[in-house]
Amino acid sequence: MSSVANIEVAEDASKINNTYLALLFALCFVTSALGGTVSTLMSVYLPVVVKDLQGDLGPQELNSVSGFINALFIFGWAFGGFSWGLISDRIGRKSALLYAMVCYGVFTFMTGLMPSWMGVVMCRFMSGFGVGGVLVVSFTLLSEVWPKKSKAVVTGILSIAFPVGIFSAGLINFVVSSWREGFFVGAVPVVLALVGMVVIKESDQWLEHRREKASGHKKPVWHSSENRRELLVGSLMFGTMLIGLWAIFSWLPTWVQSLIPGDAQKERGLSMMCMGMGGLAGGFFSGWVVNLIGTRKAMLLSFAVCSVMSFLLFKLNTTFSPLVFVEIGLLAIFFGISQGALSSFIPQLFHTGIRATATGFCFNIGRLFTGTAVLFIGVLVAKLGGYGNAIFIFSTVFLVGFVVVLFVKERKV
Repeated sequence: MSSVANIEVAEDASKINNTYLALLFALCFVTSALGGTVSTLMSVYLPVVVKDLQGDLGPQELNSVSGFINALFIFGWAFGGFSWGLISDRIGRKSALLYAMVCYGVFTFMTGLMPSWMGVVMCRFMSGFGVGGVLVVSFTLLSEVWPKKSKAVVTGILSIAFPVGIFSAGLINFVVSSWREGFFVGAVPVVLALVGMVVIKESDQWLEHRREKASGHKKPVWHSSENRRELLVGSLMFGTMLIGLWAIFSWLPTWVQSLIPGDAQKERGLSMMCMGMGGLAGGFFSGWVVNLIGTRKAMLLSFAVCSVMSFLLFKLNTTFSPLVFVEIGLLAIFFGISQGALSSFIPQLFHTGIRATATGFCFNIGRLFTGTAVLFIGVLVAKLGGYGNAIFIFSTVFLVGFVVVLFVKERKV
């Protein structure tokens, strides 16, 4: 009888654990998706916001304003991704995640209340600061609590949360005409943070690290010589994919337009739909790809295919044809696979005591370059000889990422 009772107890514990993991994943997914919504919401409402707060502006002035506010959000995101990683290693994954959720929720909500342009700009920076923290800490927390067998699958699915949020921003714009009311979506992550106070448990790995630190064990330093190789590798892997992805995502519609005489509204829209759907599919299945061929091979395959497809797409297509949509979709699938694989792999390069800080650094250092480039996009395109050449030149960073992955070593923790 005692053995039967033990089995029943173990089964109950397993059910409770599985229920908790499901709730935790759902909370991280929705919160990350809302981060995607918040990131894109200003882009879809921007012409209305500018007209309301600054009056009618010409196309050139509107482009400058758009570049400035998007760059500021990206800088806030990069700063937040690193800062919240540092905070998470100090105070714990649970507290850092909840505070970051409240941060981007409150400042998103406040954006809709701002009476001046300067207030909107400051709120966008702080919204980016919170979003950067949520994306880093949620991946770090799941990487520490999830069973190894299905960890790659779960982090791969989590990686599609952000593009789901981008889609949701368009939906909000479609349903809510008032930009001020649209930004009230910031109330949702604040409510979720209150739920998270009850639902989320602290990571056992982080608690164990804190006990070791309290007992006198040497405190790891994230930027020490012991970790510099991993920091460089992680930053280059994630940064090269991020820069290439940003270049293609930002300039693809304009490049499509340059291939078609006259208006190409439908083709531009379909090209972005192919990018979005391909990215979602690749991210969703990335975990299974990693489990099938291994993380390193999945990353090598992603960088290699992205390099080849960028050449085929932007150098060989001088006129528009339906084949362009196929090539965009295939490129986007491997974008998605890379995001899932990298999001699973990079946190495991580092010791528990510095994992969030180091992961935040690797995830966000590349955003400083992309944020700066946003400010000078017009100049870059002119200097590099048109959108096709500019995108292809930027996409050569995939080759750098491929070479870096060849020298990757995973740290066992």
